[in-house]
Amino acid sequence: MDFRGQRATVIGLAREGTALTRFLAEGGATVTVSDIKSREELSEGIEALVGLPIRFVLGGHPTEILEADVVFVSPGVPLEIPLLAEARRRGIPISSETRLFAQLCLAPIVGITGSSGKTTTTALVGGMLEKAGYRTWVGGNIGQPLIGHLTDIRPEDKVVMELSSFQLEFFAPWPRECATRMGNLAQGPFAFTGQGWSPSIAAILNITPNHLDRHPTMEVYTEAKVNILRYQGPGDVAVLGYDNPITSNLKSQISNLKSRPVLSFSLRTEVEQGAFVRDGKVVLRLGEEKWQICAVADVKLLGQHNVENVLAACAIAGAAGADPQSMAQVATTFAGVEHRLELVRTLRGVRYYNDSIATSPERTVAALRSFEEPIVLLAGGRDKHLPWEEMAQLTLRKVRHLVLFGEAAPIIERAIHNTAQQCHAQCTMRNAQLAIHRCDTLEEAVEVAARNAQPGDVVLLAPGGTSFDAFRDFAERGERFRELVGALL
Repeated sequence: MDFRGQRATVIGLAREGTALTRFLAEGGATVTVSDIKSREELSEGIEALVGLPIRFVLGGHPTEILEADVVFVSPGVPLEIPLLAEARRRGIPISSETRLFAQLCLAPIVGITGSSGKTTTTALVGGMLEKAGYRTWVGGNIGQPLIGHLTDIRPEDKVVMELSSFQLEFFAPWPRECATRMGNLAQGPFAFTGQGWSPSIAAILNITPNHLDRHPTMEVYTEAKVNILRYQGPGDVAVLGYDNPITSNLKSQISNLKSRPVLSFSLRTEVEQGAFVRDGKVVLRLGEEKWQICAVADVKLLGQHNVENVLAACAIAGAAGADPQSMAQVATTFAGVEHRLELVRTLRGVRYYNDSIATSPERTVAALRSFEEPIVLLAGGRDKHLPWEEMAQLTLRKVRHLVLFGEAAPIIERAIHNTAQQCHAQCTMRNAQLAIHRCDTLEEAVEVAARNAQPGDVVLLAPGGTSFDAFRDFAERGERFRELVGALL
């Protein structure tokens, strides 16, 4: 890629920002990187860029860094910060690593989003396509950014991307204020056309309340998700979750979907096109063809939500060209992605599971439903302004000990008490004497859980909140949990 003569500013030196900065600088662009963190806090990212002609502006975002043709933003940076508001006022195009990669990639892209299940489904689809013989690249919101591999990806390859709502915000058309600058860039290496962009195969697994600490309303959050399929063409494929009320209604609401077939997947209904369950078997129907992929009982992943992920993966991978045998082999052998109902250890008859990815109450509910055994639940972290009632109801039915930690501990405890009072007369609670323990840290929480667990119990880390009150991300929290569990005697 030849970016000589182009000026780019990259906001945020996290994983995507670092990869994009290297890609642009190696291509000859004049690159400025800005981050509110200090040089010491960003030492790892800066060290990865040693030797490249990059200007670093750290500790804040002065307006002088807007002397650029394009501003690239990391997904962790809110679009409402003053600097980006000023960029929009000046008509400067705002983009991201994901959007640039998507526009420059020569291979067809499979894009997968949803409020839950997207990482597991993405990994399943990638495995199915690879097993089917395709040279496959998996990335986006999972693994390493793909921008650094752009020149290695061939047109006949398959690219599978997990896409978050933050990444999908950049897939919308550019504002009209950017018209002049976009006209200058449209024929250049940044390949800006000003149009919205969607992948050739786009899946929305489900949409439920999530990230409302970042998106101002549920409607705004939903609009960001829908960008994944809003700009598809007539020959493209959309895959939608049939059991989710929002995604099941999208075909009638999105104009480019109304006149063409849409694949679905469902645990409860035999859909016309897509994947469903019949007589305990995963079934895939594409056009006039129909296959039994595997028995539901043979799916290795725990929980009904993971059976739903397998259904979604079969519909998506089938649309992308995978054969039924390859789908079956992956569906029945795939053991999961780390930090997602990951069995860490069995100690004195107690199984310890790491589901640190459960950063919303809905994800905690899915984890709780995956077990019939008595549960010692570790929950907490930072609240995302989401409803806790369903999680509280299930906790009252299935959890013996609730170990709370982090900023959200008092919020969860209040939800438990309120729910217990409201349903005292109506609810049948298996455990009316739920024990609640309050801890300051994850370290203390693991100690309390281990002390109270009995043989046959499951100790489950499924926090329901984000990790940002104490950890860099959910992965760091999950890794710390594994270390603590591994050290138990």
